[in-house]
Amino acid sequence: MPRPRARIHLVPNTRPIHANAQRAASGRYSAARLFLEGLIGHRGWSRAWHKATPRPRYRVVIVGAGGHGLATAYYLATEFGIHDVAVIEKGPLGLGNVGRNTTIIRSNYFRPDNVRFYDYSLRLWEGLERRLNFNAMVSQRGTLNLFHTESQRDLFTRRANGMRLLSVDALALERDAVKALVPLVDLDNGRYPVLGGFLQPRGGTVRHDAVAWGYARAASAAGVDIIEHCEVSSIRRAGQRVRGVDTPYGLIEADTVCLAVAGHSSHLAAMAGLRLPIETHVLQAFVSEPVKPVLDVVLTYGAGHFYVSQSDKGGLVFGGGIDGYNSYGQRGTLPMAEDVAAAGLTLMPGLARLRVLRQWGGVMDMSMDGSPIISRTPLDGLVINCGWCYGGFKAIPAGGMATAHLIARGEPHPLAAHLDLDRFATGRTLDERGLGPFPYAH
Repeated sequence: MPRPRARIHLVPNTRPIHANAQRAASGRYSAARLFLEGLIGHRGWSRAWHKATPRPRYRVVIVGAGGHGLATAYYLATEFGIHDVAVIEKGPLGLGNVGRNTTIIRSNYFRPDNVRFYDYSLRLWEGLERRLNFNAMVSQRGTLNLFHTESQRDLFTRRANGMRLLSVDALALERDAVKALVPLVDLDNGRYPVLGGFLQPRGGTVRHDAVAWGYARAASAAGVDIIEHCEVSSIRRAGQRVRGVDTPYGLIEADTVCLAVAGHSSHLAAMAGLRLPIETHVLQAFVSEPVKPVLDVVLTYGAGHFYVSQSDKGGLVFGGGIDGYNSYGQRGTLPMAEDVAAAGLTLMPGLARLRVLRQWGGVMDMSMDGSPIISRTPLDGLVINCGWCYGGFKAIPAGGMATAHLIARGEPHPLAAHLDLDRFATGRTLDERGLGPFPYAH
C-alpha cells in the first residue's frame, strides 16, 4: 500500500477579515450567477479588483504585482490577518514573468529540501481554484522527463526514489510505456535514442494570466491595495532601516518593504545599496499554430533543454535554455531559437509541419546555486523574494505563503528556511544540478 503523504501546513488563520478591510469586488462566481447574468446581458459584473490610489503609509509594501507579489499579499491578509498592504507595479498587472512563461507546475526535484518546498506548492495549486473562487485552469496532466543513456537512467532512478521516500509521486516508464503515452516521440532518433523516462502524474500546467487575475481579485477583496502604473524610483533608508519607496505618487512609507520583481531584483536591491548574488538572463518561449490534441502530458527532453506541452487552444507551448548573456531584454536571439527547434525536431520530427505563431522572452533572476532566495536582508525592514531561475511560476503559492510567513512572523517558513540569503556567505549553497557557482549554467 502507498505510504501516507507527509503534510506540513501552517494552521490557517480563522479570524474574520475586519469589516473595513473587506471590499466589494466582482462577487462570488458560480454557475447560477453566470446564468442570471446572462438573463440581464451581463450588466451586473463589476471590476475583478479595486484600482487603488496609494495612501502615505502601509504596514507592508510589496514591489511587484506578479505571481509571488500578489500571492504574498493574499496570504498576508487571509492567513496572518495583515490587511494594511499595498502591492505596487510599474505597469499593468500581470505583464511581467507571471504572464511570460510556459505554465508548468511540478515538484520533481533532486534535493530533499527543494522537493518538500515545491511539493507543498503543488498541494496548494491543487486547492487553489476552490480557495480563490477563480478558474486558474489547473491541469494535472503529468510531467514526463525522458532519459537517453544508462547513466541518465541511474540519475533519474535515484531522483525518483528520493521523491518517493518523501511521499511524492514518481513513476518509472520503459520505452514502450513512453511510446504509448506520447506517440509523437521518435524513440530511435539518430542523435539521442529514448531509453525511458520518469513521470510525475501530479505535475501539469496552469493558465498563467488566470493566476495573476485570481490572486489579484482575492487579495483586493481581502483589503489589499493594488496600485498599477506606480514605478519605484528609489528606496528610502534611515541608517540601516528601510523607510519606504519613492514613486510617482510621492513617498510611500512602510514598516516592511518586500521586493518580488523577478529579473529586476538586482536593480531594485541596488537602490537600497545591496548587491544580490544573482544575474539576469533572458529566457525565450514559443507557441505553435493550434492543432487537434496530440500531447496530453508535459514532456521534457533529457538530451537537451527542451520542454513542451499543448495548450487548451491547441498550440504547442515550448521552450529551452536561457540565452547565455546578461540582459534585461524580453526578446531573445535566433541562435537559441534554432537550438530549441533542433531539440524539438530531434525528439518529435512531426513538429516540422507546424508553424511558430509567436515568441516571447522573460527576464530570469538566476541565482549562484540555482535555488531561490526568500529572506530578510542586512537592512531592517527589507525582505526579498528572488533568484527563482526556471522555477518561479510553479512556486507561486508556496513562495507567496513563505514570504508572507517571513514578514508576519519574523522567521522563515519551516519549508523555506534553507532559502535564506546567508547561505551564500556561510557556504550552505543548494546546488540542485551540481553545476557550481555559475548562474548561467543553472
